[in-house]
Amino acid sequence: MIKSVGAVLAAALALAGCKTTEEAARSVRAKWIGEPVDRFFVENGPPVSSYALDSGGTIYTWRGGEMDFVRPAQYQTRPAFSSPMKVSERTTTVTAHPAPGVTVTRSKTTSSSFGFAAPQVTTMVRPPQHVHLVCEAQITADDQGIIQAVRINRDTEGAAFSLSRCGDIFGD
Repeated sequence: MIKSVGAVLAAALALAGCKTTEEAARSVRAKWIGEPVDRFFVENGPPVSSYALDSGGTIYTWRGGEMDFVRPAQYQTRPAFSSPMKVSERTTTVTAHPAPGVTVTRSKTTSSSFGFAAPQVTTMVRPPQHVHLVCEAQITADDQGIIQAVRINRDTEGAAFSLSRCGDIFGD
């Protein structure tokens, strides 16, 4: 019981440190709005595309943190048959009168059963999955190259137990 509580507590603490997409968006906006867009790209990698605005500014699409892995299949194993068959059960009751007015009753139950090593049945609960992790953001810079806005376009689950790939990248 104590081990179960400890495992749940550890998992809760691990998830408490994980950022959601919205928390990652707030973090990246707080750090980068008002900063030169070139500094962002030097630190995080170049944009994958850009779009020139009539105002002289530019909208950049940036993608990072890409990673692929295969999540293994999940299986469940259980016995092919139910519990062993019960053969017999016997209860013996002995009553004694060791002294006048005193009665002692003792009951003893014995049972016998047989079983065997039942074959195991393994069932696939979830097939293997190809997982692609990525964070994609749209960064708007003015005509001077200063970041005016950052919006997360795409955010997958993070690495390990993280909720956000962008949180992995832009977390504090």
